[in-house]
Amino acid sequence: MICVAGLGVSGVAVARTMAGRGEKVVVLEGRDGERARAVAAELAALGVEVRFGEPAEPPAGTSLIVTTGWPPHHPLLAAAAAAGIEVIGEVELAWRIRPEGAAPWLALTGTNGKTTAVRMLTSMLLAAGRRALAVGNVGTPVVEAVTGPSDVLAVELSSFQLHRAPGIAPYAAAVLNVAPDHLDWHGSMEEYARVKGEIFARAGTVVHNADDEWAARLAAPYEDAAGRGGAVRSVGFTLGVPRPGQLGVVEDLLVDRAFVAEPESNAEELASLADVRPFAPHNVANALAAAALARAYGVPAAAVRRGLLDFVPDPHRIAHVARVAEVDYVDDSKATNPHAASASLAAYPSIVWVAGGQLKGADVGELVRRAAPRLRGAVLLGADRERIREALARHAGNVPVVEVAGQDTGVMDRVVTEAARLAAPGDTVLLAPAGASLDMFAGYPARGEAFARAVHRLAEGHDGGAA
Repeated sequence: MICVAGLGVSGVAVARTMAGRGEKVVVLEGRDGERARAVAAELAALGVEVRFGEPAEPPAGTSLIVTTGWPPHHPLLAAAAAAGIEVIGEVELAWRIRPEGAAPWLALTGTNGKTTAVRMLTSMLLAAGRRALAVGNVGTPVVEAVTGPSDVLAVELSSFQLHRAPGIAPYAAAVLNVAPDHLDWHGSMEEYARVKGEIFARAGTVVHNADDEWAARLAAPYEDAAGRGGAVRSVGFTLGVPRPGQLGVVEDLLVDRAFVAEPESNAEELASLADVRPFAPHNVANALAAAALARAYGVPAAAVRRGLLDFVPDPHRIAHVARVAEVDYVDDSKATNPHAASASLAAYPSIVWVAGGQLKGADVGELVRRAAPRLRGAVLLGADRERIREALARHAGNVPVVEVAGQDTGVMDRVVTEAARLAAPGDTVLLAPAGASLDMFAGYPARGEAFARAVHRLAEGHDGGAA
């Protein structure tokens, strides 16, 4: 019997898939509710049993547990380990049930930028005429895609997924960046980084961000092996001028010195900086990572550029909302940790920063220290706003700060009003919260939408309107 831990999107996909293969499946779910009961009823029609409540022991007869993001210290998983029952994740299960001749995986991970990079990669693959699908942490469970008609899968993997995926062997794999996040789940920065690095363990081509300390460290053993003539190819990407074996930037061009003949003396133009949208340094890095994976799979340079031009960014990622009284308002609600917020803040020269939420134990001191020269003001909201205010007092004491109290979603109108009061013509009011949103909103999209609605109301009430 297969036990599935969790009734989320991946858990339901696992249950459906394995029931369809004739397996007996039991799903365990700690949270009860109307939606969960409706999903349980649908699964029951397939012969899948759903049990509600916090489980401490595997059900009798369990031969395999498939977990969908439960932390390793959960009592159920600890009990399974003690009983000698194997615990894997949905991604590992997907790898194991692939049919012969299944589509290869181009996989990537990172603290930030994963979804943008995997969608850029998918766009490049489609531009090259490949039947490609973005799967994994981007939203479509991998277990549903591995038996489909795709030529290649662009696979976004979180640290939670990599933690329980010991056997995957991507055709090529990339680490975009590594910064403190989910440390409460992994226990330490070292363990979090180690798990991220597992994406390289059996990859045919290893792609890493040469500008990121942790990513470079994780790739170093494979670079050394490649230098000694090993079978694994190691490729870096950088926002600087690339060395042989890297992709990078020369003046206003993205160029390849890895997947070309005689890289010591040759480079191939892939695209221009103007082709990267929305433009920001961290988005250029995402484009280079996607290009490296695409080139590893044989995508021509013209399709890389076409893919970038065809790419439509997901909402709430440095999205321009409006210009009101010569001030730009930008929604980067997806910046849910300090590393993401730092990248967003680096994209604008003069900022009124809207920040706050749940910091998940992360430190914001270094973020504030780096951003201080760009800050013209800050408006703080949410559960951990006091910690951001303290960091601003230490590292940016001359920056005016407004705290907006309250946990209701209507707070955002007051936030935008205060930000407009602090901003001057030429400034950018930037929602880059550096924290999660669940203290006040259903998720980061709801937070971004609340910000955008408040900005539009501000524009309607302003004589100049919005441009």
